[in-house]
Amino acid sequence: MTDTLTAVRTAPPDIASPAEGADSPADVVLRVEDVRIRNPHTGVEVVHGVSFELRRGHVVGIVGESGSGKTLTCRAVLGILPRLFEVSGGRIELLGRDVSTLTPREWTHLRGTSITAVFQDPGSYLNPSVRVGAQIAEVLRVKRRLRRREAKARALELLADVRLRDPQLVYRQYPHELSGGMLQRVLIAAAISLEPQVLIADEVTTALDVTVQAEILDLLLDLKMQHGLSLIVVSHDLAVIAQSCDEVLVLRDGHVVEHGPTDGILFDPSHEYTRLLIDEHNNYGLDRFRTDDAAPADSALEARGSRHVA
Repeated sequence: MTDTLTAVRTAPPDIASPAEGADSPADVVLRVEDVRIRNPHTGVEVVHGVSFELRRGHVVGIVGESGSGKTLTCRAVLGILPRLFEVSGGRIELLGRDVSTLTPREWTHLRGTSITAVFQDPGSYLNPSVRVGAQIAEVLRVKRRLRRREAKARALELLADVRLRDPQLVYRQYPHELSGGMLQRVLIAAAISLEPQVLIADEVTTALDVTVQAEILDLLLDLKMQHGLSLIVVSHDLAVIAQSCDEVLVLRDGHVVEHGPTDGILFDPSHEYTRLLIDEHNNYGLDRFRTDDAAPADSALEARGSRHVA
């Protein structure tokens, strides 16, 4: 059932699994306890008691189909729920602070400096009329009080950090001049510019081709090591979760149906819905379109796994 996922998960995580050892309070950078989200106008609850902890330097994956509550949960963590929704129960702690006590001004300070996010469709988060480098530099000037020249120099460093081939050229370009993968790298550069501790990557590989997906995931994992980030990776793609995460939550209709170490969840699932997701991944993945004469090593997922190991 899990042959295609095995090609991706070719090596154990570089850190201990969540079940190993006890955590000190300082190890937990984000704690979500029984969080519930509802529409106050209709009274309908859409997220039902989500709980997990994110430890320093670890990667937690949230997987589920569209409408399962993945993005709403992350937006609650960021304090940016849409107006039609509110946290109706539970507790969210960020770096030991109960976020329900934060003022709008405190939230403005924390976003970017303590917690940040990168979302799907990066072009919609960039101003189309401003050069991309200037947009990163502006963040540094406002939040870090850097002078214009210092902000530009740091922005160029960040564009190099996210592996853009010609940072000087990209700095001067407008969003419409860049490919989807390049735009995602620019957004990641902006997200890490203020050296946050927690980064939420919400469907960051959606709509990118397989090769670029692998490159973006490798980049995020490298940045995690270089900058000491803790990551939440949200995806409906089990191969993305298998490649990047230490533990995973499986959401269905706002409920956590399964939660544990990634290997255990993806290769020995206990819930029927998780098994269904894995079966659908294997049945409708790229392997389905190979001819009988094609070698297994030609599959796209195996190529991704090989790139990750290399």
